[in-house]
Amino acid sequence: MVRGKTLAFVGDSVARNHMESLLCLLSQEETPVDVFKDSEDRFRTWYFRRHEFTLKILWSKFLVMAKEEVINGSSTGTFSLNLNEVDGEWAREVSTVDIAVVSSAHWFFRKLYLYEQKSLVGCVYCNEPNVTSYGPEHAVRMSFRAALDHINGCSRRTTTLLRTFSPAHFENGTWDTGGACARTGPYEEGEIDLGGSEWGFRKVQMEEMERAKVVGRERGKRFGAVDVTRAMLMRPDGHPGEHWGNKWMRGYNDCVHWCLPGPIDVWNDFLMAALRLEGGMNS
Repeated sequence: MVRGKTLAFVGDSVARNHMESLLCLLSQEETPVDVFKDSEDRFRTWYFRRHEFTLKILWSKFLVMAKEEVINGSSTGTFSLNLNEVDGEWAREVSTVDIAVVSSAHWFFRKLYLYEQKSLVGCVYCNEPNVTSYGPEHAVRMSFRAALDHINGCSRRTTTLLRTFSPAHFENGTWDTGGACARTGPYEEGEIDLGGSEWGFRKVQMEEMERAKVVGRERGKRFGAVDVTRAMLMRPDGHPGEHWGNKWMRGYNDCVHWCLPGPIDVWNDFLMAALRLEGGMNS
């Protein structure tokens, strides 16, 4: 299906998690060559010589341009987003790929200032006079809109797949207040909430994908979804939790990323199905 092609995952560390799952699965068939790693180990490229297939991760927290506020040399965790300008680091690369898998969401759960044409138009998680307050769903919507519009504007006929929101499963607190994910089995169908915020993020993403698909159809572009949200809502047992081994952040649980091997591997079954459906590719 991907012989002679380049596939790139565009997004944050969960996008990288997805890419690593695919890398592990494909490595059972052929050992890839590690072609490129940047100084921060965020942009990576592997090449499968026998299949002439290139696999990349293009790192981006928000998909659009973002700048973190720094006070007295210390990071604040507050970002300003330019909703009219995509992050050039991935945007320059995406015009060279045949298949792009675009995703992001977890970085939007923080204080954000939203700009359009250099003018402040709103903010997330703030209560400031004369500034419109939005939920993180709005910031996600506008960031995905900018990203998909950029891809639609590229001359290359890239097949673009939007990977929907991947839920976290913190219980008894958030990541920095003692939250954990110690369950050892999946939820039953009736135990998941399809009316929660996770489903709201998926709805926003799917709407933006459908919008891009309408525009792209006239330009010979293909858009589709790798829809993982419902399946992953059921898997609170699939996260590293306290066993993630991060030497810089001891004492915190990772209930956002997914174990390898683990439930995340099914995302690549969904990916293959989406490529056949939207990419016109056959095995």
